[in-house]
Formats: sequence, structure tokens, C-alpha cells
Amino acid sequence: MVDVQGTVADGFGPVRDAFAANFTRHGERGAAVVLYREGEKVVDLWGGTKTPDGADDFDGGEGSGGGEVPDGREESKGGQEPWTQDTAQVVRSVTKGVAAAVPLLLHQRGQLDLDGRVSTYWPEFKAAGKERVLVRHLLAHRTGVPVLDTPLTPGQAIDGISGALAVAAQRPVWEPGTAHGYHAQTYSWLLGELVRRVTGRTIGRWIAEEIARPLGLDLWLGLPEEQRGRVGRIAAVEPPAAPASAGPRLRPKRSVAEAYRDPESLTRRAFAAITPVPDENDPAYLAAELPASGGVATAEALARFYAALIGPLPSARTVRSGGRLFAPATLTMARTEESAGPDQVLVVGTRFGLGYMLHGPACPLLGPGSFGHPGRGGSLAFADPEARIGFAYVTNGMRRGVTADPRAQALVRAVRTSLAALEA
Repeated sequence: MVDVQGTVADGFGPVRDAFAANFTRHGERGAAVVLYREGEKVVDLWGGTKTPDGADDFDGGEGSGGGEVPDGREESKGGQEPWTQDTAQVVRSVTKGVAAAVPLLLHQRGQLDLDGRVSTYWPEFKAAGKERVLVRHLLAHRTGVPVLDTPLTPGQAIDGISGALAVAAQRPVWEPGTAHGYHAQTYSWLLGELVRRVTGRTIGRWIAEEIARPLGLDLWLGLPEEQRGRVGRIAAVEPPAAPASAGPRLRPKRSVAEAYRDPESLTRRAFAAITPVPDENDPAYLAAELPASGGVATAEALARFYAALIGPLPSARTVRSGGRLFAPATLTMARTEESAGPDQVLVVGTRFGLGYMLHGPACPLLGPGSFGHPGRGGSLAFADPEARIGFAYVTNGMRRGVTADPRAQALVRAVRTSLAALEA
């Protein structure tokens, strides 16, 4: 049994129960969950170890093909150092939701036109048939550039130059604006370069100066060297074997499984835009600014960030609008459906607003108005304006799958149960 640490407010006991159960039912190794409601923290839980004990070091990040654990893994070292309240973690594509706030805030401040062409700000981008790509296409995964004909090496992916050059030169695989497909890796260089052209700052610096510091968030896109000791290692873990009474384990649909196996599919190529697969525990990777997958944060920081998107935080430091990041019109744009239906990369049906995944079968959140982003392998963060909550779950035990991790879903169900009881 794992000793779960932290606190829950009255009425949120089901969240503690679900969090504790994840360690026995779902093979959790180290994790944290935080919930804000109406600007106040009502759940703050953590447990397990900073390195998944008995697991394998994981080098199968957002760039690994199809969620399969790669060969050549080394046995994890340690695993005895406990996860603490201030443990931070690589959160993979949860980073996309943080990064998406930047262009929306730039639009809110009158510095970026979401209906303008990307090439207005980044002239080189219009090459190879992309002259009509709009900023909103980029945010809604409609650009048509989820793959690279020539994948980048891990070194090129983080050098701050090669990625932008590659996506600018890449020919779209569908006519921009006519379909959508998850830009798993290329989102980093598309969004990062756009922000640099508009602001003159890297996206990591912009987030640090305009979001993280004013709100007091332990959240980095480009981890400072002095913070490395706080970061847990990620590793691949397998869930415990289900008892016979549980029946057969659900498997992906054949079309999804085949897409992940086919090296020529958009699915495999999108996740393999960085080849070979980068080591996400490498200090150089942690220090890079990859807004698609490289953010490092605590669960507290992510929950607080989403709470600040939808309403003021009484304990916020100096920040515009008294601690609230999104004006009402910006909040509406963030969660208004821009893309829906068959995803050209993920194969299943997905829904996106401007930079955020929306509640649906592929990514169940709290309710119809929720918006946020999962991270491949487990982590999840989102807001629900109607319920007035900001939620974040962070884990170091990476399981197969891009969305709807069973550990995260157990916690979301527990939040839903708690809120229903409180409002009854």
C-alpha cells in the first residue's frame, strides 16, 4: 500500500480514494493530483516514488511510434526517493494546453490576428502550398503538417533552428483547413516559431515572464538547471494483471492498431517526427523549449494555471485582470469547436478548440464545457468553467495510449461524484 500524502476539502474524499486505488488497481508508481474550485485549492494529493521502481527507463516519448515500448530499454535505477509535494514532472502533450494560451493571450492583447495568415508573421512559412494557412488552423491541428518527410534527430529537434526550417519547408499532406489531424510533434516548431516572430521572445521565456512568474507557478518550458533535482524520471510501466473475474481486457480497434503498426501511416510518421526517439529524462531535453511535449510542471502549477484561465485566483501575484488570464471572449474562443470528427493522425474521432482538446469519447473530461489537454502516457490537465474547476493529474509511470488513461479517468469520475454530492 502506498502512503498517500496531502489534503482534501470536505466532500472530496472520493478523489482521495480513487487516487489511492490507482496504485493497486492500475500500477501507479509516482503521481500527484490537484483540484481548484472557485479559485481555491480543494484537493492536493501525492504519493509513490520519483522514479518508477521496478519499471524500465523510458525513451519512448511523444515521438515514439504507436505507443509501443521500444526495444533496448535499460533497467530503472533507484525508485526509493519519495514523491513530495514539490516534485515536478515532464508532462508531455499536457504542455500543448499551456502553450496554446500564448497565442490566445497575444490575440487578447491585440498583437496577433487568429484569422490572419501565418505567413504574415512568418513569411518563409508560405512555401510548398501553405500560403493560406491561418493562425487558427495551426491551433486547431488543421495545418496539414503533422509529419516531416525527413524526420529531425533529437539534437536538431531542440536546437531552436532546425524545427522551424523543417516545418516551413514541408508540403502539407492535406489541403490546409480542410481536415484535421493531431500534430503530435510538429506543433512544437509551428507554435514556437510563430510566437518568436510575433513577440521577439521564445515561447518558453514568454510563458515564464507572462504566466508562470505572475501566477507563482512551478512550471517551465525550458527547465532551469537549478530545478533539475525536483524532477522525477519517467519510465514505462505495465498495469497489473487483471483478475480473471474482470473479463477480457479492452483492446484498440483494429484500424487504430494497424495505423500505429504501419510505418507509412500518418500516425506513425507524426509520432516519429523526431527519430530516433529522444530520451525525455536527458537534461538537454528538459532544458529545451518544445511546446508540443517538453513542459515540466507540478500538478499544483497545472491546476492553478487552468483555474486562472477561467477565473481570478485570490492568492495570485500581480497579474492582469486580478489573476484571471482569459477574458470572457477569449475563453469562449478557446473552447469553441474548430475541429471534430475523424482525426487523420489519431484515427479515432477527436474534438479541438483553439489549441485545446474538448470533451468527447476520445478525451473524456468533466463535462461538455471542459477544455484542456492530455499527455501521452497518462498526465491530464483541464478546466471546466461551468463547474468552476481547474484539474491536473501528473504521473511518472508511462502507460500506452495518447488519451483517456484509466488512472486519470478514475480521478475525473471521482471529481464528478464529489461535485454531484456537494450540489445535491
